[in-house]
Amino acid sequence: MCGRPGALRPRHGLHRAPHAAPRRAPRGGWTMNRKQLLHWVGVHAVGVAAALFFVLPFVFVVLTSLMSDQQALTRDLTPDTWEFGNYLKVFDTPGFLTWWKNSLLYAGLGTLLTVVSSIPVAYALAKFRFRGRHLSLMLVISMMMLPPQVVIIPMYLFWVKQLDFGGTLWPLIIPMAFGDAFSIFLLRQFLLTIPDEYLDSARVDGCGEFRALIRVVLPMAKPGIAAVALFQFFYCWNDYFGPQIYASENPGAWTLSYGLESFKGAHHTDWNLTMAATVLVMAPVIVLFFFAQKAFVEGVTLTGVKG
Repeated sequence: MCGRPGALRPRHGLHRAPHAAPRRAPRGGWTMNRKQLLHWVGVHAVGVAAALFFVLPFVFVVLTSLMSDQQALTRDLTPDTWEFGNYLKVFDTPGFLTWWKNSLLYAGLGTLLTVVSSIPVAYALAKFRFRGRHLSLMLVISMMMLPPQVVIIPMYLFWVKQLDFGGTLWPLIIPMAFGDAFSIFLLRQFLLTIPDEYLDSARVDGCGEFRALIRVVLPMAKPGIAAVALFQFFYCWNDYFGPQIYASENPGAWTLSYGLESFKGAHHTDWNLTMAATVLVMAPVIVLFFFAQKAFVEGVTLTGVKG
């Protein structure tokens, strides 16, 4: 009887061992213990605090731009009456629309020239094997470390005294047709992530280097190109130093970044109008980044994968 397993096992229904009732699963699939819950709260609390740190100043600017002249000088945080007409007053300011057009010309044309001129150089540094390749890359990197203030005097003498381009934005736009060191380096890092097998297949099919660049490389490099274009657009749109040097003597060539300083001086007591003008200057950059943030983040992330 001892050799029969289960011989002493009670019959069904008799002397059934008591057992605990099955524990119900928490509603909503929550299976966090106390430590995990505290970790989740801590991480998200830091994220919310960081978000508020960056968002609250912008909210303050927007709310102030919708106040009346008298209320903008008080400590009130919310407007009593929503003065959307402040934005119309800013647009009616003489020269504001001209500054807007100049900023679009400078940022748009400068971005286009930078991208078009930087792509072939980055492609050559990433995919070609030639003597002096590493030296050329070091020269590009060294140009990134050169502050623009170092060369501003000879550049000013060349563009203004020799070519008579003073009072215009062309001394800032034309050099972008010859590439930008930061854009070349960023694109080169991204192009290194594209396998050489794609280019080898294109060459076997009879594609030349230029056609392979257009048909194969550019469609695969859209995130990197988008990142470079956004960086350059933001730089041109926010540039204050360049227009101050070359276009300060001609109000018809001012950009928004430089004209905003003049607007602030003319309306130094009208904080609501100053804040409305600030919102109009920031709005295109925020909207552009909102729609292109996916490509921008992807391009910046992939540029550091391979060196």
